[in-house]
Amino acid sequence: MKNGEIGSKEAIAGDTPSRLIDARIAELGDWRGATLARIRALVRQAVPEVVEEWKWRGVPVWYRAGMICTGETYKNAVKLTFAKGASLDDPAGLFNASLEGHTRRAIDIHEGDTIDEKALKALFRAAVALNES
Repeated sequence: MKNGEIGSKEAIAGDTPSRLIDARIAELGDWRGATLARIRALVRQAVPEVVEEWKWRGVPVWYRAGMICTGETYKNAVKLTFAKGASLDDPAGLFNASLEGHTRRAIDIHEGDTIDEKALKALFRAAVALNES
């Protein structure tokens, strides 16, 4: 573990990424699990054709025509890292982490933060549109 990342369940033969993400949410059992579940629901609403993957020993990743974002869980934050975030318009100013990178951008969500669901869903859709371009 590094940077305060919590332990993760290893993939067991037959487990689907969706089941592993379900298990991660249940394993967290606190505000981080609730936040990850809410993010997941928003991704699915914004991008009904989204494909869920389980990468790097325990990171949910959402794809549509390429990577949309990851959903990492840390002790003090749920981090959404957008693979091509530096190329996305962010009129609501959601990106608040990894701002110095040339490609990625991230959103750190902390306990008690309010999620601008409309703006976040627009960002998910914009990431897909960029992937498809």
